[in-house]
Amino acid sequence: MTVMLRDSPAATPADEERVVRKVFRRLIWFLFVLYIISYLDRINIGFAALSMNKDLGLSATMFGVANTVFYLGYVLCEVPSNMLMAKFGARVWIPRIMVTWGIASMATMFAEGPNSLYGLRLLVGIAEAGFLPGVLLYLTYWFPPSYRARATAVFMVAQPVTLMFGSTISGLILDMNGLWGIAGWRWLFLIEGVPAVLLGVVAYFYLADRPESVKWLNDSERSLLKARIGREQTVDHVEDRRSVWQVLASRDVLFLSVAYFGLVTTLNTIATWGPQIIREVMVAESLSYVGLISAIPPLFTAVAMPLWSMRSDRSGERVWNFILPVALAVVGWQLVSFVTAPEIRLLGLIFCTVGGFCGMVIFWAIPAAVLPSAARPAGIALISAAGLSASAVSPSVVGFLKDLTHSFTAGMLYVTVMLVVAAITIPLSRARRSV
Repeated sequence: MTVMLRDSPAATPADEERVVRKVFRRLIWFLFVLYIISYLDRINIGFAALSMNKDLGLSATMFGVANTVFYLGYVLCEVPSNMLMAKFGARVWIPRIMVTWGIASMATMFAEGPNSLYGLRLLVGIAEAGFLPGVLLYLTYWFPPSYRARATAVFMVAQPVTLMFGSTISGLILDMNGLWGIAGWRWLFLIEGVPAVLLGVVAYFYLADRPESVKWLNDSERSLLKARIGREQTVDHVEDRRSVWQVLASRDVLFLSVAYFGLVTTLNTIATWGPQIIREVMVAESLSYVGLISAIPPLFTAVAMPLWSMRSDRSGERVWNFILPVALAVVGWQLVSFVTAPEIRLLGLIFCTVGGFCGMVIFWAIPAAVLPSAARPAGIALISAAGLSASAVSPSVVGFLKDLTHSFTAGMLYVTVMLVVAAITIPLSRARRSV
């Protein structure tokens, strides 16, 4: 059916929704798959640690440093990467990111000690930098604000889905230990790096930079989509006259960066230390069983994220829809910190995972609504980089505290404080203006 232009008497909200759904079906599933591969290559070191740490002689602090250097490379290259994507387009830049990070991730199998592991993880971080903020920027080109939480949620469900299936798959790959004389954790980096390279090639032929350049939308649909996106922009003209540097130094970017730092502290801790937190109370079980149990919290999260984002989109409210799941995660970390019963600790991890990820999808509906379009590439990248700096800091902090106290409790209290900071900071921004 040909959708009529918005100015035509025949154009209706139902016509607009059909166009948005068409874009959704075309793009989101593919971006979802790409993010699964990205997130798997980012977190698989957490599963590799179950046997790699012993082989390479890594303490908890050394393992934390290996994670830190990955995110250090990622953070340093985040803003430049997003600016280059705005220049070259997603069709070129996203495949470039994928192919280079896939090769670097596979090379991690050749680590022989702490120093070589640090160097290889730094390369993976540099190569992967810009993927997440690049896709988040890309979504603003294709979806009106009133659909972005849902689009972001479905895209970001890839994270808990990766934790869910990645934990199971990674556990099975680790059980390949000794095949052809190769350690299981080396197989893990090799096997899980290949899809990034292959899908990077596919992405070059599948993605398009903007709606204006695609053939799968007709002229009427392109015009209608552009009109709908423009009509829902909420940033006023005064703000649009600010320079990019003025926007980056603004209160909104500062508070959103601090909030995302606090939130990502939880998300990174779940991905990095989750398997070891479970292993601590299941020392007699096999690695594949630990991987299976680790899949339970992401299973609940994958169901909760789309439902919670739909609720927020329909109400148009962001602040409380962010604070409530964050509060759930705070409760979860207290259960993980102070209860050693496996069932209660698992319940705590479910609360942490559901709360952290539901808070994240609501969070990412906010920046595009409060930042002027000219500053969006740099603004989104800077906020993302601030959050990922938490991924650089938190593994070392949690690892150091575990070595110091021989328990995860102190590290979990640190994570809890960062979540409280995130919940307090969001209302200080103009998040209430997001749609």
